[in-house]
Amino acid sequence: MPELIEIEAYRRLAEAKALGRPIAEVVAPDAWWLKGGLTAGALSDALVGRVFTAARRTGKRLLLETSGAGPLLGLRFGMTGKLLVDGTAGVDELIYSSNRDVGAWDRLMVVFDDGGDLRVRDARRLGGAELEPDEARLGPDAAGLTPAVLARVLGTSRAPLKARLMDQARVSGLGNLLVDEILYRSGLDPARPAGSLDPAEVRRLAGWIRRTLDRLGDLGSHAGEVGPARRPGGVCPRDGTPLVRRTIGGRTTWSCPTHQR
Repeated sequence: MPELIEIEAYRRLAEAKALGRPIAEVVAPDAWWLKGGLTAGALSDALVGRVFTAARRTGKRLLLETSGAGPLLGLRFGMTGKLLVDGTAGVDELIYSSNRDVGAWDRLMVVFDDGGDLRVRDARRLGGAELEPDEARLGPDAAGLTPAVLARVLGTSRAPLKARLMDQARVSGLGNLLVDEILYRSGLDPARPAGSLDPAEVRRLAGWIRRTLDRLGDLGSHAGEVGPARRPGGVCPRDGTPLVRRTIGGRTTWSCPTHQR
């Protein structure tokens, strides 16, 4: 499932291969996938004749700026969305998603004058495209969290720590796999009230967010230390304790009852 790390890979791909190429056609066959009242015709009118001038990322959203005071195109990828430019995928494989090459899963295709294209392939249709997305609705990006900002995010909340970290209005970019990995590495129970962390624990958590994103940046959100053990019968790679499976914040959660407290 694409999280901050995968969207950053998509951003790099778009920046390297999609900028500065005149747009000749926009194909958006799935009306459900267009958000905020956007239609295929309106999207085509907004983009054809322009070029993408910059690729940015905020949390799990890819933002493509366009020329001539054109609109900002926002792309969300849900659980199974892939970005491809000229047939090259931003990531080779997404865990929990089919990696088959099925044209019917292409929800958006931006065709360039030179015959190449940028497309989003989304098997489960949980992503979407919109123009001028409201960036203010997102919390601070996880890649830049400092202990002070994280302390404000956690506040005095009684919500489970994992749920708070996955709330995109509080912190943008972290999903199920990354949060399980970060809390595993930081030794914190995902069910703890978010506001119960003391200052030392907040600093430790902020450090592990940064280090985990750095270490998995070229590998993927699924490639963490605890990732392969997130299954029935899985044990903690650190101490061999059987992992506990719970539902926290609506998501399947795996943690070690021995060292995560």
